Amino acid sequence: MANRFLIYGANGYTGSLIAREAARRGQAPILAGRNAAAVSALATELGLEQRIVGLDVPQAIDDACRGVRVVLNCAGPFSRTALALAEACLRMATHYLDITGEIDVFEALAGRDAAAAAQGVLLLPGVGFDVVPTDCLAAHLKRRLPTATRLRLGFQSTGGRLSRGTATTMVEGLGARGVVRQDGVLMSVPLAWKTRVIDCGIGPVKAITIPWGDVSTAYHSTGIPDIEVYLAATLGQRLLARLVRRLRWLLGARWMQSFLKSRIQARPPGPSDDERRRGRSFIWGEAEDAAGQRVVSRLRGPEGYTLTVLAALAVVERVLAGDAPPGFQTPATAYGPDFIMGLAGLVREDE
Repeated sequence: MANRFLIYGANGYTGSLIAREAARRGQAPILAGRNAAAVSALATELGLEQRIVGLDVPQAIDDACRGVRVVLNCAGPFSRTALALAEACLRMATHYLDITGEIDVFEALAGRDAAAAAQGVLLLPGVGFDVVPTDCLAAHLKRRLPTATRLRLGFQSTGGRLSRGTATTMVEGLGARGVVRQDGVLMSVPLAWKTRVIDCGIGPVKAITIPWGDVSTAYHSTGIPDIEVYLAATLGQRLLARLVRRLRWLLGARWMQSFLKSRIQARPPGPSDDERRRGRSFIWGEAEDAAGQRVVSRLRGPEGYTLTVLAALAVVERVLAGDAPPGFQTPATAYGPDFIMGLAGLVREDE
């Protein structure tokens, strides 16, 4: 059991990237999911064990987790999968990781902190691009300015496209509102509530607020009470965000959701290997305190899905080595603000 881990949703775009890289490194994860044909095909190709399991029967999930030290959940939208798998991990004393960026999932798992600590189980969601780089940057900014009361994070990417899973999660959020944190409390705001100029390291661009996972996790990591997250957006994207805000009632309708998801399924599963090699991620962060002191830091590194593979497997390896602080954790509370710097291709700069 010491070196056994299970990838749930291994047949999905990101799950398969992680499974292939794990196998390339000589690891032997158990591949799991609901789609028997797809999971079996990948497991056969890579010479790995498989477990076919849905998430509607708790006993079946428990059986899938039996003899496993770590579960890495890659099956999004995580609003449908995270709690069922995390509860099974609590019952089976198995550590739980996922690659979510969904605020509600972070908050729900944070609510299970005491139960996880009592079981000696690590609950660590967000071990991919959502939210390892931004969470570590937030903790780094807090380290640079311990008196910080306001935190702003932002990012932009070049190259690539969204995976089907990421796009589906975004579509399911079209009927929702934006989220920021004010005075330590999560606040519902309109989509694209604010626009401001940020510089992620490749020049100033306009950016809009988005309901990114750090609105939840950065508070747990830093205690900073006011948090906003921004996405660099073109004029067309900014106008589209405002249109979406006006059409929430339509975009959240069941028939519209079904139509949009059918369009997603007709697309390629995600960026090609070449697109991922050419793509880059750029992250900006700014912290301020009540006296007006301000610090800015930036990260640049690989494309988002590539970064997810590197970060998720780095966390898995830490946990399998026995470095698994119990209870709910964020990447930065578990492994510190410099964890991101141990991944290949990451560069951090401070102003």
